[in-house]
This record gives sequence, C-alpha cells and structure tokens, in this order.
Amino acid sequence: MKWFGELTALQQSEIELALQSVKDPEIDSVSILELGMVEEIKVSGNGIVISILPTFMGCPALDIIKSNILKAVTSLDWLEEVEVQFVFDPPWTSDRVSEIGRERLKEFGIAPPPKQVSETGEWHVLCPYCDSSYTTMENIFGPTACRSILYCKTCKNPFEAMKPISTLM
Repeated sequence: MKWFGELTALQQSEIELALQSVKDPEIDSVSILELGMVEEIKVSGNGIVISILPTFMGCPALDIIKSNILKAVTSLDWLEEVEVQFVFDPPWTSDRVSEIGRERLKEFGIAPPPKQVSETGEWHVLCPYCDSSYTTMENIFGPTACRSILYCKTCKNPFEAMKPISTLM
C-alpha cells in the first residue's frame, strides 16, 4: 500500500485499523488489507481517496466492499471526505496476499494461493486441514471466480483453494 500526501503516523494508523475491519464479504476472517486489495491512499483536500484493486474485474462484491470501506473510514471524526475508487492497474495478483492473510485463509478452511506455478501453469496446494500434499483438483470452478474445489486424499475432506492469479495467465 502506498501513501501520498501529508498524514501523521497516528492518522495513518487509524486509517489502517479502520481498513483492517473491512473483511472480504465471502471470507469474513480476511481483511482487504490482508488480501492486498488496497493499492494506495491519497490525501485530497480535506479527505482521502482510497484506490482498491478488485481480485477479479467482475467481482460481484465490489459495491459491498466499497460500502464497508466508507462505513469504516468515515467513522474517523477528523476525516471530512472519503472517496473509494476501483483501479485495475496494476492488476491484483495472489502474491499480494500477506502472510497473515494466508494464515487466516487457511484457518477459514481455504488453502491460500500457491506461491509458485509451474511454467506449464500447473499448481498445487496443501490441504488447509491436515497440510497434506496428497490433494486433487475436483473442479477448477469454485463458489467464486477466485476459488477452486479440491479434495484431500489423506484426511478425506473437500476444501476450497484460492486460484493462483497472475498477470501471465
């Protein structure tokens, strides 16, 4: 996340704390900060402009995310204006998910995106329940565009995994 303009360290901290409270509508244990969706925050006049990178262009939750950001950040008394805009450059990629975000995804039962994808586009994830690598892809299409459904042959549990999102795919 990049900052532009004059804010005190306390003001930046308050904004970050407010944004930390904004969770992904489908995964309520992971914030938009942990997903790496906040690209930049600019001071503009008496307020700020928050630029958000959608995880997918057609994400149906963007209105909810925007509303939740506005609700969280406008609770700061010293801010007079808050604008939220969605930007697509640079594109969001799964490598933006923080280490804390990766852990929270796993705690929620979703395998975090793989850190490496082979040159052929193959990817493999560990089971979020037992850490086994003995997993198979059941369906590339999951409940949302950014997730797939897999099966662990060790603990016998189906699970979701975040797809590796890359600008190369």
